[in-house]
Amino acid sequence: MKPTKHQRIAGALWGCAVGDSLGLPAEGISRAGIAKRGWTNNWRQRLIFGKGMLSDDTEHTLMVAQALSQHRGDADAFARSLGWRLRWWLTTLPAGIGMATGRALFKLWLGFQPSRSGVFSAGNGPAMRSGIIGAVFADDSESLEAFVEASTRITHTDPKALVGALAVAYCAAGGSDEVLLKKLRALSRWESTDWPALMRKIEEALQRKVSVAEFADELGLSKGVSGYTYHTVPVALYGFLFWRDKPQAFAMMLNDILNLGGDTDSVGAIAGAMMGAEVGTEGIPDSWKDEIADWPYSKSYLDESAALLASGQLVRITWPPLHLIRNLFFLLIVLTHGFLRFAPVVQRDHARATTNPYE
Repeated sequence: MKPTKHQRIAGALWGCAVGDSLGLPAEGISRAGIAKRGWTNNWRQRLIFGKGMLSDDTEHTLMVAQALSQHRGDADAFARSLGWRLRWWLTTLPAGIGMATGRALFKLWLGFQPSRSGVFSAGNGPAMRSGIIGAVFADDSESLEAFVEASTRITHTDPKALVGALAVAYCAAGGSDEVLLKKLRALSRWESTDWPALMRKIEEALQRKVSVAEFADELGLSKGVSGYTYHTVPVALYGFLFWRDKPQAFAMMLNDILNLGGDTDSVGAIAGAMMGAEVGTEGIPDSWKDEIADWPYSKSYLDESAALLASGQLVRITWPPLHLIRNLFFLLIVLTHGFLRFAPVVQRDHARATTNPYE
């Protein structure tokens, strides 16, 4: 049954948050490193005392939701609104901000307009925040493309970044496999060098019914999925298309995606947003949702934001100083977690005289 607008928006928002929070503790660990820790097919919230927190992937999605609720009919006004939110977000000292995004936001503070602030990069930033746009404009392809383009050009100008973001948005918007594949192929009008070849690989792999891990291997990603959008998005797309019509689609897909290692929080957030829009919040395991413990972006705030966005009302904005306090605490947790996570693994790897570029 086709999800309602509210279900699709709530699912995209929660799917992004769950994929982000589950993948965050494993960010930068290789596929072999994840298996060594016993995390393969054993995904749960584990950042701090069995609880999960949210990174920039979810924060960007929520800022897009806020800007969309204010300017759903004007892509340029939406871009200006999102640009100001991103400016203030930078002042809260977010952890792990991408280099391209950081440079673009610095240009915004220097006075560049959102249409001219982007830098030439094919990173994941636009793709990780575009699922919610697809959910909102599920029945309006023209607006979907206009708003995804407006969101993308604030930080990234490489056509590959735009294609990746549009692909995620279209999958979050839904449709049959045939319709989706046709729309995905048509994105070659934005970038005709590498995207058509990637789409051929995706479609051929779907026909052969290879696993998500085997598909990643065919892309040369056996050690982990990088932050390059033409690595992250094809893997997320394949996981989504492979699992979307199967039982427990969200859980099965996310297990496969996170098992791959690498940029796990972003690929988890991207894939989670697409499948969340497909299955709604009821299709996302309760244990994964209930064990997210963050502030001021709490579970009640996520539910409230989805309901307000779906009903055409303004999504409540949280006060930037609150985020500064939260981000300092978050940074301490991430640094502590990273030290505890890597120390014993580095010792074991050193004893075996091995080198792993992701660890």
